[in-house]
Amino acid sequence: MTRSLKKGPYIHPSILKHMSRISPGSKTVIKTWARSSVITPEMIGYTFSVHNGKSFLEVKIMEDMVGHRLGEFSPTRKFVRHGGKMQKEIELKAAEAGKDKGTAAAKDEKK
Repeated sequence: MTRSLKKGPYIHPSILKHMSRISPGSKTVIKTWARSSVITPEMIGYTFSVHNGKSFLEVKIMEDMVGHRLGEFSPTRKFVRHGGKMQKEIELKAAEAGKDKGTAAAKDEKK
């Protein structure tokens, strides 16, 4: 369920306080844990450092981000890759095939 229009978008008070001290476009980064804060048009040009649970990721606010939340641009999970043994074998074969082609091409150039 979305937030009531009567209440307006949720923005953490500390973010508003920091925004009033800093001008947009400056190199100063606003560090925040408030991932649930909504990005408003006034935030365009600021750079936020949003906590993802482990570290802070820098997010430069652009026009197309308005209406989204800060946490959407700071992923909390690290995607490694799909697969397992079979996928690893396929990748090794592809890497070996690439090496073989590269060495064969190098030998042809030397001749």
